[in-house]
Amino acid sequence: MKFTKATLVASAAALSLGLAACDSPTEEAAEEQAEGMEAEADAMEDAGTITDEQADAMEAEADNVEDAAEGDTDEYTEGMEEAVN
Repeated sequence: MKFTKATLVASAAALSLGLAACDSPTEEAAEEQAEGMEAEADAMEDAGTITDEQADAMEAEADNVEDAAEGDTDEYTEGMEEAVN
């Protein structure tokens, strides 16, 4: 079988996208935690117990929690992409 460079690159890209789409249990837990934090911020803002700015800060922290968990996966897939290129 003859493989071209384009075929190898396409296969590697598909593999890296597949791996990037897989969430680890840790990442899933962090996403659930972040969603809970955002829901709590929205509820507190709706109830008038915090300001819009405070809610935004809580939601930004929730995003940081989620991004930190995703970073573990991103580092792995970036290494694979560099190896292919």
